[in-house]
Amino acid sequence: MTDERMGLNLFTMNSVEHVSAGSWRYPGDQSHRYTDLEYWTEVARTAERGGFDAIFFADVRGIYDVYGGGRETAIERAVQTPSNHPQALVPAMAGVTDHLGFAITRSTTYTHPYQLARELSTLDHLTDGRVAFNVVTSYLESAARNLGLDERMDHDERYDRAEEFMQVCYRLWEGSWDDDAVVCDREAGIYADPERVHEIGFEGEYFSVPGPHGCEPSPQRTPVLYQAGSSDRGREFAARNAEAVFTSQPTEAGVREYMRDMRERAVSHGRDPDSLEFVAGIVPIVGETGEIAEAKHESYREAIDVEATLALLSGFMDMDLSELDPDQKLDHIETEAIQGAVNAFTKADPDREWTVDEMARFAGLGSTSPVVVGTPEEVADEFERWFHDVGVDGFNVKEVVRPATLRDFVDLVVPELRERGLVREAYGGETLRENVSGRSRLSDDHPGKREALAGMFE
Repeated sequence: MTDERMGLNLFTMNSVEHVSAGSWRYPGDQSHRYTDLEYWTEVARTAERGGFDAIFFADVRGIYDVYGGGRETAIERAVQTPSNHPQALVPAMAGVTDHLGFAITRSTTYTHPYQLARELSTLDHLTDGRVAFNVVTSYLESAARNLGLDERMDHDERYDRAEEFMQVCYRLWEGSWDDDAVVCDREAGIYADPERVHEIGFEGEYFSVPGPHGCEPSPQRTPVLYQAGSSDRGREFAARNAEAVFTSQPTEAGVREYMRDMRERAVSHGRDPDSLEFVAGIVPIVGETGEIAEAKHESYREAIDVEATLALLSGFMDMDLSELDPDQKLDHIETEAIQGAVNAFTKADPDREWTVDEMARFAGLGSTSPVVVGTPEEVADEFERWFHDVGVDGFNVKEVVRPATLRDFVDLVVPELRERGLVREAYGGETLRENVSGRSRLSDDHPGKREALAGMFE
């Protein structure tokens, strides 16, 4: 994202519900159409019309079964259940757009790096370089059991595995094939020069991958790398590997502190701190007048499913919130799931004491992100303030009603932001990375570049 233009992603999920529990019941909501390909191609066209960088697909492996000690609430209330794999949607959505990117959440805990590298290289080819990889380590115990493990891997070990996973991917994507390896010489009968295709010879604690990569270099080689590390270990991983960091703190103070900390960590890994793009989660609720916007907000709040939200948060925090009194104050709790989910409330605003009920009602609209309510001008003012004053580079726009939240934002707020020169009128780059950061490949100080060289000379 450039200094003059903010980036926009739609933050969504290939499921009935994502992060606004209960909204599937709201009049006019189309969440139940998540299995309908036409729904997703409509969403893609709308996002591209609004100048969005990408559609950012969240994903989970498993069911939220912490709340009440079982999965019943998650199934009954559609708490990110049922859900389908997001990756399968990308070719169809790419086929009806020309520039929109697609950030796909994949787990380093339950996937092999050689397999994932091949899948994402394939998609990067098919989309002409419009793919991003949101790197996660998976936090649900149910996912571990469904994939044949007795229990979930320890939190820090998940990140140890993730670091090694990325080392393998970097060597495959960046170092295995030279840029000029494909010669396509019909007369000589040589498609690719074997001397320019290299094994990676990776031997680690978790993976042994001789290589070479099975795919020729895709337009971006390495997909754009997103991460949302919140725990201390997660932040270290993001500072080393991410190009764009998704921050979902509920307060401005929390976002500022997160960005300061992440920039310092990036420097410690030999990276330019300005190479990190910060993408803040935000929930826009817009109306043609202030009265309409406030009425929408109130009706959305009335539709919040508190129990479903608690089921979602119980999975995030790895603690059964059904066992707590609604008026109980939250304390910082170290968990084996998403440690930052608790931090987002208890540490982001030290002057406020959150109760369980307050947390659930806040999180019922977009989980841990701020809600912005107003006219197109007022919502644009707040986006501009976060962009210029707080210093974020862009936003993950979270939905309440699908796809009305996106459509309202594109039709009402984007024209106002374009008038101010803050959102693109047309795409300038050929690939997602070019549209996000102006670069065609990983920056020279990114560890992926160094890892590729390490693989070539071992």
